[in-house]
Amino acid sequence: MALDKSSKIYVAGHRGLVGSAIWNNLLSRGYTNLVGRTHHELDLTDQQAVKAFFDAEQPDAVVLAAAFVGGIMANTLYRADFIMQNMKMQCNVIEQAHLHGVKKLLFLGSTCIYPKNAPQPMSEDALLTGPLEYTNEEYAIAKIAGLKMCESYNLQYGTNYIAVMPTNLYGPNDNFHLENSHVMPAMMRKVYLAKLIHEGDWSAIRIDMDKRPINPPTKLAAVIGNDNVDGNSSEERILAALAFFGISDNRVELWGTGSPLREFLWSEDMADASVHVLLNVDFSDIIGVEKYSSVHYGTKADGVVDRNNSEGRGGAIPALGEIRNCHINVGTGKELTIKELAALVVKAVGFQGEIVWDATKPDGTPRKLISVDKLHSLGWTHQVEIGEGVEKLYHWYKDSLR
Repeated sequence: MALDKSSKIYVAGHRGLVGSAIWNNLLSRGYTNLVGRTHHELDLTDQQAVKAFFDAEQPDAVVLAAAFVGGIMANTLYRADFIMQNMKMQCNVIEQAHLHGVKKLLFLGSTCIYPKNAPQPMSEDALLTGPLEYTNEEYAIAKIAGLKMCESYNLQYGTNYIAVMPTNLYGPNDNFHLENSHVMPAMMRKVYLAKLIHEGDWSAIRIDMDKRPINPPTKLAAVIGNDNVDGNSSEERILAALAFFGISDNRVELWGTGSPLREFLWSEDMADASVHVLLNVDFSDIIGVEKYSSVHYGTKADGVVDRNNSEGRGGAIPALGEIRNCHINVGTGKELTIKELAALVVKAVGFQGEIVWDATKPDGTPRKLISVDKLHSLGWTHQVEIGEGVEKLYHWYKDSLR
C-alpha cells in the first residue's frame, strides 16, 4: 500500500532518539504532513486519550516509536514499569490504528527480544527459541507482544503492520541522563564529567548538570536528599551524586567486565531503514506471497470503517501454513566489545584518566549480533560505521550543552 507525499503520518515518540530521526528523514523525502504529540500533550498509556486523538486526526500511517526505555540499571529498578507502560502504549496505538483504518503501521522493537544464548548472528527465526536475558526480560516480553500484535492483526484482519527490530542505537537526541540511559551515552557523559572534574572546570560541570539534572535514586536520596542535583547544587552534593554513578576525578567505573560483544547502529541510519520499510515494504513482501489476501471492509453510515463487515480475512490462507517471525532485524551485522567501545569514547572525549570495570555488576547478554540478511534483501544497508558514529555523537552532545 503506497503512501503519497500528502499522506498524514503520525509519529509516536517524535521527540525521542528514533522518532525524531524518523521525523526528519520523512521531511527530507518530502513527506510534510506529519503529526506528533509530546507525552504531556498525549499520554499513550491512556486508552481514551489515544482514541480521542485518532478520532480527531485520522492518520493514514503510524510509526510507533514511543517506548519506556533504559539500560541495565533502569531495567532492574523499574521492572513493572517496563512491561506495563510499554504494553499499554502498544495496545492502545495498535488497536486504534486498526479501528480507524490506518493503511500502514511501523512498530519499533528491539533485538533484546531474542534468547540470551541464541545462535549468532541472530536471525528472525531465533525468536522464542529459549530463555530471555533476565536483566531486560520485561521490556523484551513487551516488544515480543508488540510484534506479535502486528503479525496477528495482519493475519486476522489483513492489515499492513510491520515490525522492525533495531540493534543498539545511538545518535542525535540520545538520552544522556545517568539514571536510565543506554551504554554509549552513559559512558560518554561519565567520561566527559570525570575529565571536567580533573580539570576543575566547574562552569562546564554546572552547565552539564543544569541541562540534565540527576533525580536521585532511593539509595542516593538517603545520603544527599530527594531534591534534584543540578547546576545550582553545591560542589559537595554534585560530587556525591556523580560518585554514586561511578564518576570521580579522572576516574570512571563501568558495569561488568567489558567483555560482552555489542552491535551499534547510528540512529539516522535506523531512521532511513525505517522509512525505507514504511514506504517500500508490505507484509506480503515479508511472507513471500505475491498476492496476499487482504481484507475489504465495508463502511458504516457515519463513514467509520466497519471491521465486522468484511469479505475475507487476512489469515484465511491455509496453504501458507504457519506464518511467524515476520519482523525485520535492523542493524549493521558488525560488533565490538564494550571495552573497545570505551576506548573509542575515551579517544573522542580526549580523556587521559582511568576506566575501572566493576565485575561484581552484571554484563548482560554475552553477545548480541543480528543477521541483517532479510533487511539487505529488502534493499537497505547501513552507512555510518562505529568509529565515525562515536565522534559524531560526542560533537552532538557538546553542541547540546551550548
